[in-house]
Amino acid sequence: MPSHEIMVESGAYKLSGRWRPAADTGSAHPLLIAIHGGSFTSRYFDQPGFSLLDRAHAAGLSTLALDRPCYGKSEGLSPVDTSFARNAEILSQTIQQFWETHGVGHPGIVIIGHSIGAAITLIAAGLPKRWPLLGIAISGIGLASPSHIADAWKSLPDIPAIPLPPDIKRQVMFGPPWSYAAGAPDICMTDDVPTPRSELMEIVFEWPKIFPAIAPKVTVPVHYRHAEFDALWEVNPETIDRVRKGLSASPLVDAAIYRNTGHCIDFHRVGAALQLHQIAFAMECAVHPGGDGKQP
Repeated sequence: MPSHEIMVESGAYKLSGRWRPAADTGSAHPLLIAIHGGSFTSRYFDQPGFSLLDRAHAAGLSTLALDRPCYGKSEGLSPVDTSFARNAEILSQTIQQFWETHGVGHPGIVIIGHSIGAAITLIAAGLPKRWPLLGIAISGIGLASPSHIADAWKSLPDIPAIPLPPDIKRQVMFGPPWSYAAGAPDICMTDDVPTPRSELMEIVFEWPKIFPAIAPKVTVPVHYRHAEFDALWEVNPETIDRVRKGLSASPLVDAAIYRNTGHCIDFHRVGAALQLHQIAFAMECAVHPGGDGKQP
């Protein structure tokens, strides 16, 4: 059965998403939650030929890809309330509600977050929670943006949501032409939506200050991949080292530069490999003593 659209209600908020349950819902595999980045929706994880939901299903895992507030059919937030911290709180509450109705048979949850979704995943991982988080797998996030990106962001118009021009989006989301198959950018770009301006400001100008404060609160295993040709972030071994050191309370930090790819790794030639690594990591988290779920 292919994925289907779903609405998850938690308190005052309703979030939309895409749900692909495993064929055997009583398996001992973790439940995957996927969190998208800016200018995309939950469809980022479920495009034909590039679908994390399909690959996870083939491996026997159930996956929920959520639309963050202000995306898809999810309820919006006011510009002053559209912060990563508020996103993380709402997502954590929503995951708790989903866990209560769909968690039976699973040892816990592993979150896969991309770009802004990766930043929010890190914040959510450090929050007090009443659902079992086993680990997080993040990509598309760094610790400092190149100066020309910061300058470009400063010149953005003062409007609630920013549509990225297609040529600019292709330029910053993809690596060299040889790193992706013909047609991959076109498929990726079918999921193209405006990004709240406040998110763009926060990821470039505030995230470098937020990370050192929230990273030590993450107490579960972390899988981190930083794209070699990521145009939105500075990419160097120092970043990998700072991430490892920052995640000081995590029992396992598997961090590395991912070669031969741009920002949206999932849509590059190595995208399938990344997703398989993330799925394998999730399976390992189900038996790793560092998770906060119930261990078998």
